[in-house]
Amino acid sequence: MLNLQGVTYTHPNRDVLFADLDLNINKYDKIALIGNNGAGKSTLLKILSGYLQPSQGIVKAGTVPYLVPQLFGQFNDYTLARALQIEDKLKAITEILNGDANEANLALLDDDWAIEERCKEALAHWKLEGLDLNQKMESLSGGQKTRVFLAGIWIQKPEIVLLDEPTNHLDSSGRNLLCDYIAATKNTLVVVSHDRTLLNLLSTVYELSRTGITVYGGNYDFYAEQKAIAREALDRDLKNMEKALHKAKEVEKEALKRQQKLDARGKKKQEKAGLPTISMNTFKNNAEKSTSRMKGIHAEKVDTIAQELNQLRTSLSDFSKMKIGLDSPRLYNDKVLVTAKGINFLYRGAMLWKHGLHFQISSGQRIVVRGLNGSGKTTLIKMILGKLEPASGTIARTNVRTMYIDQDYSLINNGLSIYEQAQEYNSGRLREHDIKTRLNRFLFGREDWDKPCEALSGGEKMRLMLCCMTIGDQAPDIIVLDEPTNNLDIQNIEILTAAINEYSGVLIVVSHDEYFLNEINVEHKIVIN
Repeated sequence: MLNLQGVTYTHPNRDVLFADLDLNINKYDKIALIGNNGAGKSTLLKILSGYLQPSQGIVKAGTVPYLVPQLFGQFNDYTLARALQIEDKLKAITEILNGDANEANLALLDDDWAIEERCKEALAHWKLEGLDLNQKMESLSGGQKTRVFLAGIWIQKPEIVLLDEPTNHLDSSGRNLLCDYIAATKNTLVVVSHDRTLLNLLSTVYELSRTGITVYGGNYDFYAEQKAIAREALDRDLKNMEKALHKAKEVEKEALKRQQKLDARGKKKQEKAGLPTISMNTFKNNAEKSTSRMKGIHAEKVDTIAQELNQLRTSLSDFSKMKIGLDSPRLYNDKVLVTAKGINFLYRGAMLWKHGLHFQISSGQRIVVRGLNGSGKTTLIKMILGKLEPASGTIARTNVRTMYIDQDYSLINNGLSIYEQAQEYNSGRLREHDIKTRLNRFLFGREDWDKPCEALSGGEKMRLMLCCMTIGDQAPDIIVLDEPTNNLDIQNIEILTAAINEYSGVLIVVSHDEYFLNEINVEHKIVIN
């Protein structure tokens, strides 16, 4: 149904994104396409959909695939009808019903007399009842735009559906609807996502990497188990190889010592025997040749093992190479940091929430703020951090250190280099080489230090933010994460998870990613209605 043969894609600057990909997707397959940021997942979906042509290779599709894109900026000037590719058909049915049943209009409609009713049902299913198909896409929120394209599946009735990070802007209600669709549909699916709850609904995982596509015959949990087994095997091989290298160096050292002792004894015997100088020189030359030959044999063996070890180390994931080490805040257990009693906020002349909010935040707690898109979660966070005050009720805050980290990591100054950004968090207690050591720990090597922050991906900004937290004098008492996984691939989500699980301060998270919330052990919740 979908077939790629020897597909290569090269950027306009001639950098090869991926090469010689072979892929075969059958009818009714439900496939998760995963890989690190920059591997080319979105590009591959565009090639599968026909929006983009490969630099080399052949793409065959049984029918035209329907793509739900990750980014919507290019559609802002479109009406909903145009974005859904039904503008001409709706115009045709309107003109036909008004008496203009010419051949052009009939051809455009193609006997699809139920198109208007189908649009109405599709929008209602995705909770978009109030939208007009003639309004502009730019008037919608990110979540609404995603739902519009998901409604297009019902409207267009494709056999093949390609989804590119479909949960990025969806709240829990939208995610539940999407999961229901994926579980029940007979469509052939190819899904790019970092949402591991969604990925577990798909029967096969395709991993795109520098070496091509690797197929895992199971859902995401099965894939994760297989990767963990491979990682453990690699760790064992590394340890064994390190032992072998250490032993080879010891053997080399001992062998040279023995040879030197033998040479010294032989020289003494020659001297006692009173041999002529020419014989002594011959003996010396022979001894040196023997030692040199032995050194060569052992050096070759050590070099061979060292090369094999380096090859194994290059197989390690970036996550395996990282050392995080976040400090902990210095607060005693169960200290009350925030107390809210009946708080509410005035928005456009009315109270934002039906009922005032009551909650208490104590040291060490991990809290999720739950609510639908537009319910005021960000407003509540700003009130907790002291950036906004309630219109009713009271909120008392202890004087604590806080850090607010949004999904765009806007605490990173795009005008600075990576090294300059790290220095921004240095109070002077760390010297230059200490800062660079910390950067290395977070996978920013010498070649990265002068790179501008504006050139960093979401995952790189997240790692730099974590690095800066280790440079500061003291860890914040409260960290707020606002949709932290939206712009991260799975590997970077795992890095973030590991870092957060080292942190012992208060964690407040705004997220609809249930898998992530479970991984970071969130136990408390504040619900906004």
